[in-house]
Amino acid sequence: MDWREQVAIVTGASRGIGRATAQRLAARGAAVCVNYAARSDAAEAVVREIRGAGGRAMAAAADVSDARAVEAMVERVVAELGPVTILVNNAGVIARGTLESFAPEEYERMRRVNVDGVIHATRAVADGMRKQRYGRIVNVSSIAGIGTALAGSTFYAGTKAEVIVLTRRFALELAPQAITVNSVAPGFVRTDMTGERLKERGSEQERRFAARAMLGRVGEPEDIANAIAFLAAPESGWITAQVLAVDGGRMDYIAHP
Repeated sequence: MDWREQVAIVTGASRGIGRATAQRLAARGAAVCVNYAARSDAAEAVVREIRGAGGRAMAAAADVSDARAVEAMVERVVAELGPVTILVNNAGVIARGTLESFAPEEYERMRRVNVDGVIHATRAVADGMRKQRYGRIVNVSSIAGIGTALAGSTFYAGTKAEVIVLTRRFALELAPQAITVNSVAPGFVRTDMTGERLKERGSEQERRFAARAMLGRVGEPEDIANAIAFLAAPESGWITAQVLAVDGGRMDYIAHP
C-alpha cells in the first residue's frame, strides 16, 4: 500500500509525541485522525497545520480508557477518512510516587489510560484490519518499562511494561492477517508531560538527564515520531513484536536486557 492510501489514528495527538507523530504521518501522505481527551483547541490546531500543508486530517474526542468512546471514534474515522490502516497508541499519563507514597487511585487511573487504552483501541481497529489483511499498530511504551533507574517512576514503569507484553502478544494474535504490532520505547523526551522536569533549556536538570544518554542530549518529540513512522510504513511489513528503544543510548538501567 502507498502512503496516500493510509488512514491513521494517533491517540493523545494534541501535543508532544502524538502531535509530532500526526504531523509526520500526514507529511508522508496518510490521512490522520488527531485524537484528544480534553484539549479540543490544541487538537484542532494540529488539524489546521496538517490541512494547511495539503494533508487530510480530522480531530476526534475520545478518552481511550472508555471502550465505547474509542469504538465510536473509530466508526467516525472510517466514515470520514476511510478504513483504518495505522494505529498509534500514544495516549498516556504519568503519576509519580514510591512504594510508601503512591496512591492506589492514581495507579488505577494511570493503568486505565496507559494499558486499557491500548487494548480498547487495538480491539476497535482489529476487525477492519483483519478484513483488509493489512495493518500497522505502534504502541508507545517507555524505557521505564524496560528498566531504567529513575526514582519515583516504578508504577508508571509497571504500566509501560504491560504495554510491551501486550505488543508481543497482540503481534502473535494478529500476524496471520499480516498486521504488525510493534512498540517504540522513548527515553527522556521534552514534552508537556516532562516540562516540569525541564523548565528551561540548558538548565542543570536538563544537563543531568542528557548526561545519562550516550548522545548527550534529551529527546525531542520528532525523534520519537520518526521511529513511529518507520514502524508504521508499508515497507516495514516484516517487522513485528519488536520494542525499539529511542533513548539516545541511555546508560542508567537497573539491569540492561
